Formats: sequence, C-alpha cells, structure tokens
Amino acid sequence: MKNNPYEIAKKQLKNSLELFDKNNTDLLEILSNPKRILEISIPVKMDSGEIKVFKGFRSQHNEARGPFKGWIRFHQDVSREEVKALSIWMTIKTSVLDLPLWWGKWGIIVNPKELSEKELEQLSRGYVREIYKYIWSGADVPAPDVNTNWQIMSWMMDEYSRLVWKYTPGSFTWKPLEVWWSLGRDKATAQGWIYSLLKILELNWDSLKDKKIVVQWAWNAWLTFAHLAEELWAKIIWISDSKWGIYNPTDWINLTKIDEFKANRQSVTECNSTTKIEVSNEDLLIQDCDILVPAALENQITENNADKVKAKYVVELANGPTTPAWDEILENMWITVIPDILANAWGVTVSYFEQVQNDMNFYWSAQEVEERLKEKMNLATTWVYNTAKEYETSLRKAAYIVSIKRVRDAMQLRWDLK
Repeated sequence: MKNNPYEIAKKQLKNSLELFDKNNTDLLEILSNPKRILEISIPVKMDSGEIKVFKGFRSQHNEARGPFKGWIRFHQDVSREEVKALSIWMTIKTSVLDLPLWWGKWGIIVNPKELSEKELEQLSRGYVREIYKYIWSGADVPAPDVNTNWQIMSWMMDEYSRLVWKYTPGSFTWKPLEVWWSLGRDKATAQGWIYSLLKILELNWDSLKDKKIVVQWAWNAWLTFAHLAEELWAKIIWISDSKWGIYNPTDWINLTKIDEFKANRQSVTECNSTTKIEVSNEDLLIQDCDILVPAALENQITENNADKVKAKYVVELANGPTTPAWDEILENMWITVIPDILANAWGVTVSYFEQVQNDMNFYWSAQEVEERLKEKMNLATTWVYNTAKEYETSLRKAAYIVSIKRVRDAMQLRWDLK
C-alpha cells in the first residue's frame, strides 16, 4: 500500500518540533493544515469531439511570509492528499532559503502522454480560466512541475494575460526566454543541487571527484545535474527514466546520447552500449555507489529497500522520496541524506528570481543569477548543517527546525499567535 504523503508531511513536522518546541501543539496544528484547498473541474473538447472533464486541486498552505508560489503537476496519480503534502514541503523549502514567499501546490489528474498537443494546450488554457481569479504576482504565482514545462507555462501566461487584459509575464514562472524567462535558469536550477551537495561535502571534508553516482530519472534539469556532476569529475554509472535504468561501469553513461533519446521520447535503455545492464527503478536505488539521487516521485525509499541502500550520500531531487520511518534507518546507517527541502530548493529560488525580474521589468545576466543562487544555497546549507550539529540530528530535521522557527516567528508577529 502506498504511503500517504500528507501523513508523512505531518509526521516530519511533528518529529522536528519535538526537538525544540515539543509542547507547542497549536503550532503543529496550524502547520499541518493548509489555509485553503481549491478543487476545480476543467472541461476539455478532445480531438474526437468528446468533452472530457479533468479534476484539479490547489493547496494554499500559509501566507505569513509572503505571496504563494506553487508548482503545477500533471499526473494520473495526483490526489488531494498529495497536493496538501507538497504544499507543506514547499513552505519548508522557501523558509529554509529565507525567501519572502509562502507555498502552495497545484495538481491536475491527467496522463499528458495520452493527450495530443492541441488537447494539452486546451487543458492548460482551461485550467487558467478556472483559477485566474486566485492568482497574480502579489498573491499566487504558479510554475511547472512533473509533466509540465516552459511551453505549458507560456500558454498559461498568455491565457491569463488575455483574461485580465494586460501582459503579465510575472503571473507564471519558468517561461520561454522569449517571454521573459530568467537568464541562466536552465543551468542554474541544476546548479543549485550541485551547490548544496558540494557544500555538504566540503563541510564533511570530502569532495565530488571520482564519486560514483546513480541518478533515478533522466528528465530535463536532472540530466543537467548529471552533466554538471560529470564536469566536476564525478562518474555517472547508473541512470534511469520512468520505466528502466541502465548501468555502464566501463566507459560511464553517454549523457549526450541520453539527451538525444529523451528529446525524442525514447527510453534510456535504447542507448547502445556493449556493457549496459538494464535494471528496474526499484533495483536501481539499492546499487553500489557513493551518491544516490532519487529524482522521480514520492515514496521511493521505503520499508522495502531502506536497509539495502549502499550509498554514502543520498541527494533528494524529488519531493518526498523517503518516508519518515525509513529516513531513521538511513540515519542509523550513517548515510547522509541531503533532503528535498534543501537540495531541491533551487527551483523555487530561481523561480523567485524570475518573478522579481518580471515585476521590476529589469533583468539580470546569467552570471548574476548563478551568483545569487550560489549565495542562497550555500547560506541555507550551512544553516542546516550547523543546526544539525547543534541538535545532534539529521539534515532533514535540521532543515525543518530552521524553517519552522522562521514560520513561527512570522505568524506570531503578524497574527498574535504567541
């Protein structure tokens, strides 16, 4: 049975609060419950002429520290509970990076691979027509997540601008460069993962050179991460897509070939190699390596495989890939987990940069974006590392402690919740 992501998020809040504010049950109750949940129905005329209705959810978690900022996910397994959990995790992320934002999450129940491009555009524009009254740059700014991309954001931004009779590039982020995407974002997003990993390695008197890395899911920024790691002399020895993974211990994985295959919607297993070995996504997580990178969906490291993980470091590029109980197993095995709420916070950070530039109508160079991201990621990673040392706990619990303290202080000052 699949673990309930919302129950996982609540458990993580509770575990962290017990380390520094155990008796504050009111704070736990507030943070465990999103401020509002929206449920929408989106009618779409399919190419066949049939009208099909798609259901979507929006969880707006809290707004004590600024406007909402939330990803949009198109996936057949989207649920109300998942969206609530993701909105909590996103709040923690923005607070770890000390960004003036609060988080939410959108999810549409759909398998976009089953839609034509025309149907996908109609779904995207129909979605905006249902939600446009609830979003603008000072209130709620969506961005892409699983199975959504720059083209979908472009359609959505265009539809929103039509509805409000004003060109509004700041209403959505991660747009094409031609409609004011932030320069450097394609590289900077993955660079954020590298920054957090390099900083943790540095603080542990370690380095990335010659580290053997397993990457679960070759998709967009995750592939960029693999390229950047390889440029720093790490070795990508396993990589997968949504179905299977391949192993190439002799001459490493040919990432350029992987780029080509994924661009043509082909599986990584079609990448020819005399030494490749096909393996399932589940088995890929327990292979021998120095750094394991779960980058797909939630609930990847569970009771079925946590005690079999052989990596020294786990870098969570997916949201919620590890369940709380089995997170403890990794901690007891002295495996350092760089949690999603830290390692994966690059996305919201550069999305925030894009939003700021859109609102100012003044744009930074790619180098400026990269420098600002590096500063943010290094500061946040150091805060979390030092907090973990202070409380003698894991990096995940330390990240929650850093975030919850900021959330608590903001709510007490604004809403008299002392």
